[in-house]
Amino acid sequence: MNKIKIVLISLFTVLLFLSCNSKHLPKPDHIVIVIEENHGYDEIINSENAPYINQLAREGTLFTNSGAITHPSQPNYLALFSGSIQGVDDDRCLDKETPFTTPNLGASLIQNGYTFKAYSESLPKVGSQVCFYEASNGYDYARKHAPWVNWQGNKTNNFPDSLHQPFSNFPRDFNKLPTVSFVVPNEGNDMHNIDIDGDTSAIKRGDKWLKDHLSAYVQWARKHNSMLILTFDEDQKGSMVENHIATIFVGSHVKQGKNNSFINHYSVLSTVESMYHLPLSANAKDQSSIDGIWK
Repeated sequence: MNKIKIVLISLFTVLLFLSCNSKHLPKPDHIVIVIEENHGYDEIINSENAPYINQLAREGTLFTNSGAITHPSQPNYLALFSGSIQGVDDDRCLDKETPFTTPNLGASLIQNGYTFKAYSESLPKVGSQVCFYEASNGYDYARKHAPWVNWQGNKTNNFPDSLHQPFSNFPRDFNKLPTVSFVVPNEGNDMHNIDIDGDTSAIKRGDKWLKDHLSAYVQWARKHNSMLILTFDEDQKGSMVENHIATIFVGSHVKQGKNNSFINHYSVLSTVESMYHLPLSANAKDQSSIDGIWK
């Protein structure tokens, strides 16, 4: 009898936590998460080289105290998608070590009746698990920037190859978007190259790509219970504040303004999971969902 009571109390505690953690959150029909590369907050915010991103910062909530988890790139992508760096501390290709079977946002959405897809620019074909693909225009796809590939399969917490799509298949009819989707530009358009000696071409090109390809969605999202989350994987390793990155939420339920609460990739994941009453993944359990920015 005591064991039954303990189980019931534990279950009640979990349900209460999930309820409290999502009490003040909206439940968007669609969330699009875009990840940019290798630039610190001060390189982006208030920069004339990123006019569109700064427009988004004015139209939504700009987090002035947002941090990445670590260096280099790949662990941050894994953290944002699964709440853990999965024991990975470098950019090596994980093709011989996967699929992982740990909890992750994509599998959790599917298991709970929602939908998920990821769109990678220059991905050579649907579901490709290649480590690297050199596109004809020289703007390359890199698996290290596509963490969901590491859960493609038929094991626990896996999902089908079909959920990883080339960005060319991003729906023009935004009603056809999944509940949550990720968008990752290729290495020519994600600001991947660190700007040196005054060369700001990577920032300018990435900012223009974002405007050209996602501004229509942002405008639509404001009127259709949807939102965009824009963040970076890491800074350029030379910031005054270690791993200080720009993160912006914009959409139908998001207030305009700045928020100085500390957040990181785990906070963002915790918030998205809580919006849909999903179990919190790994280190996301230790982060409160983002509050105070909702209309």
